[in-house]
Amino acid sequence: MAETNAHATGGGHSHPYHLVDPSPWPLLGAFSGGLLAVGAILFMHGSGWLLLALGFVAVLAVMAGWWRDVLKEAVRQKAHTPVVKLGLRYGMALFIASEVMFFAAFFWAFFDASLFPKEAIGGVWPPENIETFNAFHLPLMMTLILLLSGTTVTWAHHAIIEGDRRTASVALGLTVLLGVLFSGFQIYEYTHAHFGFTDGIYPSTFFMATGFHGFHVVIGTIFLAVCWWRTAAGHFTPQSHFGFEAAAWYWHFVDVVWLFLFVSIYWWGA
Repeated sequence: MAETNAHATGGGHSHPYHLVDPSPWPLLGAFSGGLLAVGAILFMHGSGWLLLALGFVAVLAVMAGWWRDVLKEAVRQKAHTPVVKLGLRYGMALFIASEVMFFAAFFWAFFDASLFPKEAIGGVWPPENIETFNAFHLPLMMTLILLLSGTTVTWAHHAIIEGDRRTASVALGLTVLLGVLFSGFQIYEYTHAHFGFTDGIYPSTFFMATGFHGFHVVIGTIFLAVCWWRTAAGHFTPQSHFGFEAAAWYWHFVDVVWLFLFVSIYWWGA
């Protein structure tokens, strides 16, 4: 209650809520995301790599600016009261729920095409002209990497709760490294695929599902890298570290989605 009253007095408000200042980041974020999406679509059709790169840089710039403002609100202004933190938890939970629906659409497309193969692809799945990946080669290695990263991020969480900043930094650093390693392996996998982006329904469903998951891994890795820096800067305490918890929730969600991808697309679907 004291924290709430202090915030109310310091901010000139008589309530514990945080009234966010006008921000350009939602609009710029939408523009950057659209630029990235258009660039990705053109790239899949053999052009647009420059637009893709510009979109990616623009998204990174928006993330940097938006995170800067959130950190200022949380660390300097002390605007994240207990009531605000509760709202942040609800918001993150709803965001992850929306991501579940996002990936459900891709799984729906894959299972519709695989369980009921159309006459256009010969009535078989996978199509006869498709050489699939061996699930127990590189995909299995990628699965082990993500599962290991899930244990290191949990290790970091326990270290933060215990007030052990040094161990938390080490564990988070390992998690970021594993995320980068996973992305590297996925890029290698894509460059050695025996089918292209436009070779039919199998590549469409495969690249859509695994590609968007890979994009989420990149975002999650950046999210955790920011938490790594914040841990080293002493922003997190055993009592207040929701920024890290949100990143950990997101990362565990990415882990779970990959397990479904591995079992359904790489193993069963092949």
